[in-house]
Amino acid sequence: MSKAVGGAVVRNLVKRRLRHLVRDRLALLPAGSLVVVRALPGAGEADHHQLARDLDTALQRLLGGGTSPFDGSASNGEAHGRAQR
Repeated sequence: MSKAVGGAVVRNLVKRRLRHLVRDRLALLPAGSLVVVRALPGAGEADHHQLARDLDTALQRLLGGGTSPFDGSASNGEAHGRAQR
């Protein structure tokens, strides 16, 4: 993870949050998928719910659209610069 995300404590917090969020969403991915989640600089200021929304948006774009099975709402297609597929 880039130092642009923040100091070591912030980077580790973002890393732990993203790992947890991705773990909950692995079943959505086709078998054998390889996905790289890259945290952008704004991820250091995002809370858990913002990261979840951004990850859901990125996964929706990756998988071809639709609504998120985690929040029940349609996405506007923006990742807000915090998580990127």
